[in-house]
Amino acid sequence: MPLNTALVPKGAGKRADNLVRDVSLPALVIHRAALEHNIRWMQDFVTRSGAVLAPHGKTSMAPALFRRQLEQGAWGMTLGTAVQTRAAYAAGVRRVLMANQLVGQPNMALIAELQTDPAFEFYCMVDHPDNVAALGAFFAERGQRLNVMIEYGVVGGRCGCRTEEQVLALAAAINAQPALALTGIEGYEGVIRGDTAISEIRAFAASLVRLALHLQKDGAFALDKPIITASGSAWYDLIAEAFAAESASGRFLSVLRPGSYVVHDHGIYKEAQCCVLDRRSDLHEGLRPALEVWAHVQSLPEPGFAVVALGKRDVAYDAGLPMPLKRYREGVVPALGDDVSECRVTAVMDQHAFMTVAPGIELTIGDIISFGTSHPCLTFDKWRVGCLVDEQFNVVEQLDIEF
Repeated sequence: MPLNTALVPKGAGKRADNLVRDVSLPALVIHRAALEHNIRWMQDFVTRSGAVLAPHGKTSMAPALFRRQLEQGAWGMTLGTAVQTRAAYAAGVRRVLMANQLVGQPNMALIAELQTDPAFEFYCMVDHPDNVAALGAFFAERGQRLNVMIEYGVVGGRCGCRTEEQVLALAAAINAQPALALTGIEGYEGVIRGDTAISEIRAFAASLVRLALHLQKDGAFALDKPIITASGSAWYDLIAEAFAAESASGRFLSVLRPGSYVVHDHGIYKEAQCCVLDRRSDLHEGLRPALEVWAHVQSLPEPGFAVVALGKRDVAYDAGLPMPLKRYREGVVPALGDDVSECRVTAVMDQHAFMTVAPGIELTIGDIISFGTSHPCLTFDKWRVGCLVDEQFNVVEQLDIEF
């Protein structure tokens, strides 16, 4: 459960609340201009690729961001769990692709309750006959039909059938269940890594399309235009190209579902985006980092060493430690940031970051440091509220974050 809420006291009169003057730090900060750019950029990329976009909402679990993505043209939202799906539904989302298996009767009951709304459209994944049988029995008892998609995976990866033979057998098992509708096929390429990742991802996507064509030829799908979907936040360009090259777009609804693009990052996805731009000469500008965490310098106990009031409870650290970006003076508006990117965070504790101070940088207690992050999902996960700010760091909206 995320615990953090940046407290933004209301200023007197019409004065805008400002990060350096009014907000209790640490705070999750999202830059509006970069956010809006990213949402437009990815929607345009997917549309031009002949696909539709179902952003993975687990990245932010922020209903206000869901609404922006849908208003910009997203086909639906991808979620990871039944509970996330219920939260998205409560925020107005009416088409959900749950890129995961629906397992356990309490979770099935959540979806069955949502499906009593005829406006709600839901899809989930299956990869084993036991799950098919359990879903078929549960939804038949309630007089409902559940849309399912076969998940196709890779050896040593995450979920999914491991062979084409397993996929075909599972399709037969699904079609033996009157309460289930086989609506497509899904894969996730993000677990493919190493020196040969690009060629392996292309081969995996081509195999996914071949399976879809085979199932379609056999009449296994309940839709005239079934769904074919893959794509995380690193290799979406390869998936889009593979779907187009295999002629998937004309016979299938091709769904791409990156999520981290919405705020991007300063770490693993920044590196992945550089690779996308290297592969695609037609893309002249990429995504922009929109997410930061701001915190105070709280102690200067030794020369060249600062302790910042930021820790594991505030920022992701699984894919790299937070990266110092700018230093601001507390209370000084307009805020003029000094570059502190030569400083380094060497360790984080629960609520403290150890930072070496680069030569020539003079810090004082109360200085504010903005930090870039790597892997935005696990930073969002630590917060209940984020601050959407303009170019002057005025808080223009408080973004609620669900669990």
